[in-house]
Amino acid sequence: MKLSTKGRYGLKAMFDLAIHQGEGPIPLKHIAERQKISDHYLEQLIASLRKAGLVKSVRGAQGGYMLANSPDKVVVGEIIRVLEGPLGPSECVLEEDPTACARADYCVTRVIWEKIRVSISDVIDNITLQDMVDDYHKLNNKDNYMFYI
Repeated sequence: MKLSTKGRYGLKAMFDLAIHQGEGPIPLKHIAERQKISDHYLEQLIASLRKAGLVKSVRGAQGGYMLANSPDKVVVGEIIRVLEGPLGPSECVLEEDPTACARADYCVTRVIWEKIRVSISDVIDNITLQDMVDDYHKLNNKDNYMFYI
């Protein structure tokens, strides 16, 4: 299963907002530059995220976007579902409105697709933006190691 640029770039944008949480509204231009995303494409993604209530906008000269909730309350799965739609490696096991199949009752591969969907959901529904921020700080804070002799 491969995410489209919608899901990948949307998650990057939300991570950017999380990392800059508390700095006030962030202009889209700044997010686009830092994350190397087209301004126009980012506008489309943010519009979907705003409509879903994950981000809020502030108008005016000092305007921009900010998370609607604290990073520890925003789950990666919410973001991906808003931008990508219901999860599932096959149409017959989508989270919402799976396509009925005449062989569903005895299809061995359907069982596998279902397990894959559940596994992916378990991962993305248990990672918050705060977890991503924490991981970012761990990866970029290599100078803080203490060495004892």
